[in-house]
Amino acid sequence: MDANLELVLKVLPALVVILIASALCGRLAQMVRQPRVLGEMVAGVLLGPTLFGWLFPAAQQTLFPAEIKPILYVLSTIGLTLYMFLVGAGLDHSASSPGQVRRAGVLALSGFLPSLALGFGAGLLLYGSLSGGEVSRFEFALFLGGALSLTAFPMLARILYERRLQNSPIGRLTLVAASVDDAVAWCLLAVLTALHLGTGTGGALRTIALTAVFAVVMLKLVAPLLRPMGARFAKTGVFTPAMMYVAVLVPLTGGWLTDWIGVYAVFGGFIAGLAMPRDPKFREALHGRMMEVVSTLLLPVFFTFSGLNTHLDGIAGGAMLLAFLLILLSGFAGKYLGCALSMRAMGFSWRESYAVGALMNARGLMILIFINIGLAHGMIGQEVFAMLVLVAVITTAAAMPLYHLALPARLEPTVERDRQDELV
Repeated sequence: MDANLELVLKVLPALVVILIASALCGRLAQMVRQPRVLGEMVAGVLLGPTLFGWLFPAAQQTLFPAEIKPILYVLSTIGLTLYMFLVGAGLDHSASSPGQVRRAGVLALSGFLPSLALGFGAGLLLYGSLSGGEVSRFEFALFLGGALSLTAFPMLARILYERRLQNSPIGRLTLVAASVDDAVAWCLLAVLTALHLGTGTGGALRTIALTAVFAVVMLKLVAPLLRPMGARFAKTGVFTPAMMYVAVLVPLTGGWLTDWIGVYAVFGGFIAGLAMPRDPKFREALHGRMMEVVSTLLLPVFFTFSGLNTHLDGIAGGAMLLAFLLILLSGFAGKYLGCALSMRAMGFSWRESYAVGALMNARGLMILIFINIGLAHGMIGQEVFAMLVLVAVITTAAAMPLYHLALPARLEPTVERDRQDELV
């Protein structure tokens, strides 16, 4: 049999099983009032060695052989890049004021710094039992702090999209703050990776400088070149094939460049989205054309790719459970309390403050990307990887119940309307 055909016959059954499991778990998540994306993330873990591989090891190896994992990685990277592109393209920043930008920056730091400090302290305490001696104590602790300081920006965006809150005052503030958190965390990861691989601080500074240049070029040079496309759509109402080519080529090129720079493709996709025309009808058409395919076909592949690396049996035992609880508590307290107290200090109500703290505490997608890179570079082992996957699941699962507790559905429209009136 032709080798390419043989590979296709291995990849397609894996994709079929991934989509079926994601659809079922996503539906179950919605039945218990959780976002569908949480169910998809759990589906990825269940397809890994912890459950499927434990119950049916031969079937799991047959369905996910080693040779298809690189293909799953490529598909997941494309999916994440396009998804972040759509998030950036759909983010309504036209009404942003200096005051809103300042508040978003304060909120971002109030969630990032406490989580980083608590995670760093937990890493120092747990270094001897969890690191395996492959990295220095400082690198291990800083990586753990960086992972806990993340907010699941794409997942948060998807939660807000499902509730139609992405362009509400709270939604915009939270999305911008989450993007700042993640950008800083990725810069931190760039520094850590450079130090770990021996390229030194010079390599890390080069990465950060090139990222800044890329962002400036996209937003100041490429964005004006794309505006006529938005004006053409506004005039004709037709989303042409040429527009679709541009909508796919721009984020993939941006992802390729940022991946080459060293800050991962998802940020190239997001910045490419920010550079797209801001016409509301154009953004709505772009979202309608691409979002369902990306979120239904490609994102579940990433969750499964992460699940294949998750061995939850490695954290059994009293000592490991205590270590996991310390990591979970450090991340939860730093992000949730830090953001809530900051929001309150900026004049928001306690209900709004705790609601935003709950949303910012979700870590799902971005921490999975972060720790996959750390695992690949040997900065963490399988035990820490599994613990942080659980942190991702638990904090993301807690986001909506805590949000509803702080801001019930009956109060949500009133609070948002009052805040909107205040900002006008």
